[in-house]
Amino acid sequence: MMVLCAAVSLSAPARAQEPLVLKIGSEGAYPPYNFVKSDGTVAGFEVDIANALCEELKAKCEIIVQDWDGMIPALQSGKLDAVISSMSITPARKEQVDFSNKYYNPAAGIAALKDSDLKGTTAEDLAGKTIGVQSSTIHAVYSEHTYKDSTIKSYGSADEARMDLANGRIDAVNDNVVSLTDWLKTPEGECCKLIGTVKADLEIHGPGVGVAVKKGRGDLVEKFNQAIIALRQNGKYQAINDKYFDFDIYGE
Repeated sequence: MMVLCAAVSLSAPARAQEPLVLKIGSEGAYPPYNFVKSDGTVAGFEVDIANALCEELKAKCEIIVQDWDGMIPALQSGKLDAVISSMSITPARKEQVDFSNKYYNPAAGIAALKDSDLKGTTAEDLAGKTIGVQSSTIHAVYSEHTYKDSTIKSYGSADEARMDLANGRIDAVNDNVVSLTDWLKTPEGECCKLIGTVKADLEIHGPGVGVAVKKGRGDLVEKFNQAIIALRQNGKYQAINDKYFDFDIYGE
């Protein structure tokens, strides 16, 4: 009996030392936040943030490319443990998944063809225009809510919307302003210009982008919260920020 007890007491610490294993979802199609390189690996600001968070958590993480529309179902089914892929913290999404505190706060903007007559981003400015958005995003919700006198066209990815803009099939695109600006610097984006940013709506845009996890995993949410604080305090967040941006993407 004493030998058995000793074996149990020795095995318990061994199990406690086992590393946290996490499958993290990334769209891999939203530069500079996340994208797939020519060698097939996933890279970008959020991938670096994910790896840094995993290092803080001493977790073994695998980045899994997942289509945007399937992100929340993948969390709910257990295919993913977390999503680090520009998912804004909104009331509607909080009914389906839980979020960490923000790790960046995006602004939204409108892009159009360089010869466009658009002068601004208000509902009046875009009345009668066709606006492209990526489906199931805050930009899609905002456009449907705000641009009631415009035609809103949804796409499976931001790239598809931008391609139709470049080809003149739509008049404008509503998307993350940093991602739009990054695209405008590419050969594919030479067609177009940034019209301006849109006025944020907290109910739609939320307080920022957080790590999404399956509901009921409060322990994992808290782990990510503490890891985000650590990255902000130890300088690792700033180093990653400066690799991709010349401003503070964390926001106010």
